[in-house]
Amino acid sequence: MRSLLHFPLHPQCRKIRLLLREKQLDCDFLTERPWERREEFLKLNPAGELPVLLDDNRQVVCGDYAISEYLEESQPAVSLLGALPRERAEVRRLVQWFDHKFQREVTQNLLHEKLIKRICGQGGPDSAAIRAGRANIRIHLDYIAWLVDRRNWLAGEHFSLADITAAAHLSCIDYLGDVPWEDFPDTKDWYARIKSRPSFRPLLADNLPGTQPPAHYADLDF
Repeated sequence: MRSLLHFPLHPQCRKIRLLLREKQLDCDFLTERPWERREEFLKLNPAGELPVLLDDNRQVVCGDYAISEYLEESQPAVSLLGALPRERAEVRRLVQWFDHKFQREVTQNLLHEKLIKRICGQGGPDSAAIRAGRANIRIHLDYIAWLVDRRNWLAGEHFSLADITAAAHLSCIDYLGDVPWEDFPDTKDWYARIKSRPSFRPLLADNLPGTQPPAHYADLDF
């Protein structure tokens, strides 16, 4: 049985959890707190970063980019990258957009400041960073609305890793109650379609001790 070392409110971990379920691959999900720097964990990934996949033969694959490419190549029956080179290029572009630009401008300013710093004992949140994150997310929500106005899904006509990646990040911010859905109805409709997928429902059951998501978080109808 393959295993994934992950943290529940880590966007890149959520991306791989969704990818595994979309590919209908059985997996044990093992919660890891990377800031504790367990010796056993560091032996698997000396970088001390999540996610880490142990495949059926216990081969170790580290990092969300490597894992997603590994799963796409080793489990091609359900492709989340697209069939044609131009389709795969657009999927990868948007994956990078959310894993780098959105991460830097929104996730780091909201999730890290409001939750991760407290869990790790790194002090209180930076109010200026939170204000920046709340302003920046509106730009990204507007971009998603622009994309889905022209396409069926973010990267084209088919659901892809681009949708998974964007939803993984937004789901973490939604856990905090910081997504202004009502101001972006087209983006909300796109997210609702993903939220209703069977692969997404286990994420909506995540609950960290001492935290409580808003009531709409696990509501498939918002």
